[in-house]
Amino acid sequence: MATGVGAALGSSMFPDLSRAASSSGGPKRVIFFMQNQGFDPGTCIPAGMKNSGSLAKAVLPEPIAALEPFKDKLHIINGLHGIHTSPSHSAFFGALGGYRGSDGVAPSASTIDYELSKVLPETLLPHLCIGMDSIENMKAKPTVANLSARGAGQPIFMHSNPNHLYQMLYGGISSGDIRNHHEARSGMLDRIEQMASAEGKGLPVADQNRYGEFVQGFNDMNGLRERLGGVSDHLRNFAPKVDDRYTNPEFETDWHDTLLDLGVSALKSGITSVLTIGSGRGEIFGAWKGLGVEQQGHNLGHMPQVDNPIWIKIRQYNSRLLVRLMEELESVPEGSGTMMDNTLIVYTSNNADKQHTNGANWPVMLLGNCNGAFKTGCFTQMEGKRPINALYASILKTTGVNVDRFNMSEQMAAKYDSGSGPLKEILV
Repeated sequence: MATGVGAALGSSMFPDLSRAASSSGGPKRVIFFMQNQGFDPGTCIPAGMKNSGSLAKAVLPEPIAALEPFKDKLHIINGLHGIHTSPSHSAFFGALGGYRGSDGVAPSASTIDYELSKVLPETLLPHLCIGMDSIENMKAKPTVANLSARGAGQPIFMHSNPNHLYQMLYGGISSGDIRNHHEARSGMLDRIEQMASAEGKGLPVADQNRYGEFVQGFNDMNGLRERLGGVSDHLRNFAPKVDDRYTNPEFETDWHDTLLDLGVSALKSGITSVLTIGSGRGEIFGAWKGLGVEQQGHNLGHMPQVDNPIWIKIRQYNSRLLVRLMEELESVPEGSGTMMDNTLIVYTSNNADKQHTNGANWPVMLLGNCNGAFKTGCFTQMEGKRPINALYASILKTTGVNVDRFNMSEQMAAKYDSGSGPLKEILV
């Protein structure tokens, strides 16, 4: 846990306005929303739309109908691929890394969300991951690492218990039990860091580096607490109100909603510039009993998504979460516009188009144009010859990082990519 949090925090947390992204173009923040069990294109492409074109006169299908008022900010992309990630049940780290991934296999390289956190305007917590699952799974495993990584063998953990995440972000400005728990945990972490540091000195040299990462993880957590304490007056303006949904959730969607609230607050307060949301936490699990959906996990993946009342409910719920994100960011002035004007939201799946997929089609929805950097209000049909890696290279380009490929060697590209550089179809 300590090394995972340390990986998420990075090595430096002080503002550095010399970073590549700026208000003149490209995103200041990026949100990845990864839904498990696949993203069937039939649930997002308007009926009868076969070729690329404007969405202005199109009617969005029922599963994403909530996005209709935001159609001018939407870009639906069909026909990217991730064959090389071997997704099957899930590509796990490979979904955001653009490489082969599998259950229980460590990441082979960093993922796009972490790479963006290095070049976007720096924040106290460069990268925040939240994971939504069944209430039982979120309680039993409040942190898991399946989607994001800062390098080979270096996963980044997702937070799934909103009480723990609230204490981490806002415990220092709270009162009552939350403050007491925060102080008790803070004292414990300080002591663990001190003991771990002392004990590690007696280890063989070969083990000291590995053990040092463990100690550094606690150092980073304690350092984050101190930094957040230094901006406590600012944070009080953004901390969500704690209610019964935190301590006594009726359904897992209560925790899903509170986790989103915490993610939004972290973005609006400037704590983070990159938010990754794992619905199903990169696995084949997940539950939505709060929507009246009794089926859970793996069984959901064996159901067709198009015209399925169950999947319509799940996708509609996701669309409402996307709307909440946009409305919250639109409510905050930034520069000559709002925070949403400088934000890109990427909605897709960690499992391409369906469960048991070969990854030949990986649909994506983008929301936001980031001061005109991205084309919006349109549908783009690709030919299935460019990988999701090209999408990630495109996003990097808008931050000022010019790369021909993302996590793909020339040898791999010769087999899986018909072009090079960013996708001209999505950039202005």
